[in-house]
Amino acid sequence: MRWIRTAGRGLLVLVVIMAGYVASGARADEAARDGRGPLTLATAGDLTGYLGPLLQGWNRTHPGERVTLVELPDSADETHAQMTTDLRGGDRGRFDVLNIDVDWTSEFAAAGWIRPLPRARFPLAGFLPPVVDTATYDGRLYAVPYVTNAGLLLYRKDVLAKEGVPPPRTWAELEHAAKTIAPKYGLGGYAGQFLPYEGLTVNAAEAVYSAGGTILGGEGTRVTVDSAAAREGIGFLARGIREGWIPERALTYKEEESKQAFQDGRLLFLRNWPYAYAVASEPGSKVAGKIGAVPLPGPDGPGTSVLGGSNLAVTTHARHPDSAARLIAYLTSAPVQRQVLTRGALPPVRAELYEDPALVRRFPYLPTLRTAVLTARPRPKSPHYDQVSLAVQAVVQDALTGRETPGQAVRRLARELDAIARG
Repeated sequence: MRWIRTAGRGLLVLVVIMAGYVASGARADEAARDGRGPLTLATAGDLTGYLGPLLQGWNRTHPGERVTLVELPDSADETHAQMTTDLRGGDRGRFDVLNIDVDWTSEFAAAGWIRPLPRARFPLAGFLPPVVDTATYDGRLYAVPYVTNAGLLLYRKDVLAKEGVPPPRTWAELEHAAKTIAPKYGLGGYAGQFLPYEGLTVNAAEAVYSAGGTILGGEGTRVTVDSAAAREGIGFLARGIREGWIPERALTYKEEESKQAFQDGRLLFLRNWPYAYAVASEPGSKVAGKIGAVPLPGPDGPGTSVLGGSNLAVTTHARHPDSAARLIAYLTSAPVQRQVLTRGALPPVRAELYEDPALVRRFPYLPTLRTAVLTARPRPKSPHYDQVSLAVQAVVQDALTGRETPGQAVRRLARELDAIARG
C-alpha cells in the first residue's frame, strides 16, 4: 500500500521525464568506472502527479545521471506482478531503482533481487524510528524509507458536532454512531478497503492488531493468528457488514473508491490513508472543511494502524549503483521530503517535518499521523509475503461475506499460513 494503492488501470504508463543524455566518450568512460550514469525508476501510479516535477530537479543538477520514470499500475498487486516479472529477467531487467511497498522489502531481499545498502550513506537517524525497520531484512539494510503512512479514521465533524458527539475512540462508539447517527443524515456508517486485494490485508491486520493479536512472528516462521484477538477483530468487521452499518458496497472498495464515497458525502466514517484527508479537503469537494481525523479506534481505546508507505531499493542488476544510491539520498533529503508532503500529500519519513508549524497549519492531521506512525505495526514480515497476503485476502473475504464464521476463518487462515511458512 501506499504509497497510494488504488484501482488498477491495468496499463503500463511510461513517462520519460527528460530526454536521453548523450555524454562525451571520456565522460561516459568516467561515469562507467565510478558507477554513475542514467537510471530508470519504477513506481506505482503517481495519482497526485508530484513525482515527475520532483525528479526534474534532480535531472537539472545531474545531467549525467538523468532519471527516467516508469509508472506501473495503481494497484499494489499489479505493480508487484510487473516488478517481479522484470526482476526475474536478471541482467535483462529494465529497472535500476524501485519504489516498493514497505512489505515487499523482505521478499525482494530474500529473493536476491535488491542490493544491501550501507547505512552510513543515508540519514536514517533523522527518520521516524518505526519506518527504518521496514527497510531491513535479516539484520541488513536493503532499502531506504521514502514515504511512510498510517491509517486514520476520517469523520464528518459537522455531523458529529450537530449531534454533540465526540469522534469515536472505541469500536463500540464507532458502531453506535454508525448505526444511529449516520442514517439520520442519509449516510453510510463506516467503510474501509474491503475488496480482496492488498487493502483488505491491511484492514484485516489492523483489526487483529487493535484487538491485541498477531498474524505471523519470527520473520514469517511462526503462525500466531489462531487467537481470540484475531476472532474478535475479524468478527468486528464481519458484524458490520452483516448488520449493515458497513455498507455492502464497501466490499468493492479500494482506497480511491472509498475516498470518493466519503468525498461525495456518502459516509460518516472512513478508514483511509492521510492522502484521502488532503484530497477530500480540496476546493470543490462536498465535504471540504467538514472533515476531522483521529487514530483508528480499537476495542477499549485507540487501535493500531498498519505501517504503510514505500521504500526505495536498488536492483541487483542496476547499471549504475552509485548513481542509484545518490538518487535515493536526494529523495530522502529534508528539502525533497518537504515537497513529498506539500506536492504529493504523502507522509514524509523525516521526523522534523511533523513538528514544523507551517506544515501543521497546512496539514492539520500531521500530529495525529505522527502518533499513529509511532504506534503502528508492520504487516507480517515474510519472504513469501505475496502468498501470505493472498491467503489473508481470500479467508477474510469469506468471513465478511458470511461464507465462514470468524472462528472458522481464523482456523483456516492458520492452516494456510502454516503451509506457506513450511514452503
